[in-house]
Parts: sequence; C-alpha cells; structure tokens
Amino acid sequence: MQTLPAPPFKGMGKLIHIAAWAILFGLPFFFTGRESQTVTVLSYIRSMIVPLSFVLVFYANYFVLIDHFLFSKHPWKFLLCNVVLIAAAMGAVHLMFELLPHPEWEHPRPEREWQEIVGFFMVNAMLYMLVAGLSVAIKMTGSWYQMESSRRELEKSRAEAELQNLKSQLNPHFLFNTLNNIYSLIAFSPERAQEAVHDLSRLLRYVLYDSSQPMVPLEKELDFIRNYVELMRIRLPEHVKLTTDISAATPETLVAPLLFISLIENAFKHGVSHNKPSFIDLKIHQEGTRIVCSIRNSHFPKDNGQDKSGSGIGLQNLSRRLELLYPSHHIFTYGQKGDEYVCLLELQA
Repeated sequence: MQTLPAPPFKGMGKLIHIAAWAILFGLPFFFTGRESQTVTVLSYIRSMIVPLSFVLVFYANYFVLIDHFLFSKHPWKFLLCNVVLIAAAMGAVHLMFELLPHPEWEHPRPEREWQEIVGFFMVNAMLYMLVAGLSVAIKMTGSWYQMESSRRELEKSRAEAELQNLKSQLNPHFLFNTLNNIYSLIAFSPERAQEAVHDLSRLLRYVLYDSSQPMVPLEKELDFIRNYVELMRIRLPEHVKLTTDISAATPETLVAPLLFISLIENAFKHGVSHNKPSFIDLKIHQEGTRIVCSIRNSHFPKDNGQDKSGSGIGLQNLSRRLELLYPSHHIFTYGQKGDEYVCLLELQA
C-alpha cells in the first residue's frame, strides 16, 4: 500500500505559516518610532519590500528548489539556484527602494564608501541565506514526520496482517483437536457425540465471530476456555486428574482473544497418557491489573507419528502474537521441570 504525499499546507502547518507572516507584515503598525513617523501607504509599502523578498526566497525554496534539487540529490544546483535567487531578490529590493519616493521624515543618506556597500550587501545576503535555511529546515522536518507516519502505518498494517495470519493458523488447529475428541465419542456414545457437536458449534461461533474483534471482555474469553475444557474432558481416561480454577475479578477487563487456548491445547496434547497416571492443573485469575494463566501438567511428549491433532501453531506462534499485542507488557515462560511441564503467562491489562 502506497501512501500519497501530504500537501505542503495542511491543518496546523497552514495556520502556523499564516500566523508567522501576519506577525511579520503587522510589525510596522507596532514599531513606528517617533510620533512624526506615522504609518502611511508609502511608508508601509517601503517597509514591506524586504519582508516580501523574504517570502519570495522562502517559498521558492519550499515549493520548488528543495523538491527539485535538494531532495533529488543535486546540492550544487540547489546552492547555485539560491545564489542567483538571493542576488536577484537583493537587486530587486535595491531597485524598488530607489524608485519609490522617500518619506518626508527620512533624511537623505550620505554617500557610502564601497567597503560599506559590500559589508551591507554581505549582511543582507546572510539574512537571505538564513531564510533559505529556515525553509529547508521546515520542509525537511515536515518530510520526516510524513515518512515516520508512513513507516508507522506500514508497520501497523504488517502487524495486523501477521496477526490475522497467526489467527488463521489457530482456527484449524483448534478445530482438529476438538473434532478428534468428538470422533472418539462416536464409537461408544453417539448421544454424547451429538451434544459435543452442539458444544463445538458454540465454540466455533466464538472463534469465528467474537474473536474477530481486537479485544474481548475477559469473561467471554474465560467462558470459551471453560467450554473447551469440558469438551476435552469427555475423552479423558479415569487415571487423568484435571483440576481447574478459572475466575475473573473484573469480568469487563478487555483482553486479546485466543491467547490462552494454545497453552491449554498443549497441556491436553502432551499431558495425558493412555495408560499412566496423568494430571493437568489449570489456573487463570486476576491480580490487580494483571491476568495470570499458569498450567502444570504431566509430560508425555508425542512424536509426529503418534500425534494426530493436526500440525498446530505451537508455543512459538503464541510468543509472536504476544510480542505484537503486548510488547513489554507480558511475561511468558514455559518448559519442562522434572516430570512436569509448566507454562506461565502474565498479561498487563
């Protein structure tokens, strides 16, 4: 997606330009010197000659020279054009001062030595160079802000696209695991399998619709987890101990959807043995502004041949989502401790 360049005058920038030049052109009305030096049309026109030349130099750089030469990496052409522009502006100013009548209160100036004339023109040339430099500074600052805004917009678009891609990987993974559970029910309890399909439809409604929002109420997310755990409990053997403690002190707290489900799927996938005592301990609660999810389970890692739950997205996918959604506002640790596998996720809501 390409961002079109912003116009030179826009919003606050336009007001700043207008205010600055209004102050400059209004100065003769505030600094008139002696009482006899009243502001007349002639005196005002003479006092505006130099400011108008500043305007010419400023906007010739702002609209033309900077874009055509400086930004296109032709600095020598830019400098040469400014030398010609400033010389022309100074010559025009001198000519207009000579052509316009002098105010009555202004005494004729004595003839100057050539050294004084050269010094006078050097000082004025420096002023015009400062005006040109100010134009460059303002233009480059505006361009930097525009590029920074475009960069942030691009990063935001990329992050949103990556999050969407991660979510699209999560949905089939969740579906594969749940369908496996229902498939195992069909053989020995068709009635429970039908109930499980109904429960699955509710879970899918949340996954496909509610979770499309950037944030959801915490209680909705916890309801989804409770329903998922109960659906997974159907196929657990008797020797598997499943304990849960899921609660929200402030249910209206907003949280990114489908963050905890990957940890829970991982616990059911690797924490259950078909012939050995197993356990899964799941706790989700709030501590002030923090949401804490801790999971402990027995560890029975499955190889690719044994695992029929689908390719999945794994904990690395979750880690990347947390980096995008909660940068510097989360703690995520996981790993094996003896015969157990422990996961801890803390979010700063």
